[in-house]
Amino acid sequence: MYDVRSPKAEEFIDDAEILETLAYAEENKNNRPLIESILDKAAQCKGLSHREAAVLLDCEIPDLVERTFHLAEEIKKKFYGNRIVMFAPLYLSNYCVNGCVYCPYHAKNKHIPRKKLTQEEIRAEVIALQDMGHKRLAIELGEHPVENPIEYVLESIRTIYSIHHKNGDIRRVNVNIAATTVENYRKLKDAGIGTYILFQETYNKQRYQALHPTGPKSDYAYHTEAMDRARAGGIDDMGIGVLFGLTGYRYDFVGLMMHAEHMEAALGVGPHTISVPRIRPAEDINPEDFTDAVPDEKFLHIVAVIRCAVPYTGMIISTRESKKVRERVLDLGISQISGASRTSVGGYTEEERDEETAQFDLADKRTLDEVVKWLMDLGYIPSFCTACYRAGRTGERFMKICKSGKIQDCCTPNAILTPKEYMMDYASPQTREVGEAMIRQEVEKIDNLNLRSALQGDLDKIEKGERDLRF
Repeated sequence: MYDVRSPKAEEFIDDAEILETLAYAEENKNNRPLIESILDKAAQCKGLSHREAAVLLDCEIPDLVERTFHLAEEIKKKFYGNRIVMFAPLYLSNYCVNGCVYCPYHAKNKHIPRKKLTQEEIRAEVIALQDMGHKRLAIELGEHPVENPIEYVLESIRTIYSIHHKNGDIRRVNVNIAATTVENYRKLKDAGIGTYILFQETYNKQRYQALHPTGPKSDYAYHTEAMDRARAGGIDDMGIGVLFGLTGYRYDFVGLMMHAEHMEAALGVGPHTISVPRIRPAEDINPEDFTDAVPDEKFLHIVAVIRCAVPYTGMIISTRESKKVRERVLDLGISQISGASRTSVGGYTEEERDEETAQFDLADKRTLDEVVKWLMDLGYIPSFCTACYRAGRTGERFMKICKSGKIQDCCTPNAILTPKEYMMDYASPQTREVGEAMIRQEVEKIDNLNLRSALQGDLDKIEKGERDLRF
């Protein structure tokens, strides 16, 4: 029985409700008056229900699909302006006891070399990332109670935060680890993590169990209820997502929207971020084995509808996607992207990429400097900002500020300060030239003269050698 506030996975992600929603969307995909009313509601920037979002995604009326795309662009600009947050994944270990059939880390894969970073190796990886200019990391590792216990994760977080190399430091560590206990989530919170991220992979329980035949992750309910336990452990910034292509995208899209609704209703705060990865080639994994792959045009439609349905939530896309696709989804709703990623364990200090330990192949292999310049050429501000997290603007507090529209008063100046640091410390001459011009233009756009003056003062301080200034 569907219950958005229930703590039970099979009640807040109710199969019957999803199937009824899909039937409703199919029945109304050409219902112009209904779809227009849904778009009118979305334009108020107060969100959509999972049924309304499903109708938008199924819509086959060309001009209304186009209107959905335009509305997504407008909502994106309203809440996020032209800021794009930068991050990088850091893979600590590929030891794993799970049997996930879509992941090369699965326990039965005897072809992949197993590797776990020591704290000294983590230090070297972090310095390499700092020397690129990164300030925000997402740590990743397989689930293994012996090789990757919570104590290893906590020690690694302490190591990462402790490293200050030249003008580099990592100011926010997001964590993407397996579902765990309330006690362990409390330990992660106390360690000062940013966002806790966990992908559902698929919300279709029958398909989930087929894809996860062995290991702790095979417990659908325990995995699906992880965010409830994370919230009970004090974490208020949580990121969700599915791996599109594992099963029918329509089912997973509705499940994703229902999960966001559950978090808002039952936990008091919706997802801080939603990620939209698609299945990619990897060692021992062939995407052709998965027949539900999502084509580019429908993928763009998914991103646009998510932005209309959850206007305040950040959206993440990784280097799984090509430059062409990443460029288009930036307009439609994406607010965070990775740059110069390595998905292999120890990948940032390798002279040559060790593809054998990679979790998936990359489609965008550009350097961070190339990505930064590309973003600025497109009219975006590449932001390395972590100020909200360190100022306590997280969870419900962040959402209240965001919904009020006041988030621009701190996000815009902070987004200008961090690329200034990048231009001073890491940029190539060509990128710095573009960046300095971009910064001057963005400062002039700020209408509040007092804010503009304060920002210019901080930019001058950065020129003189100060770092980590924030509003």
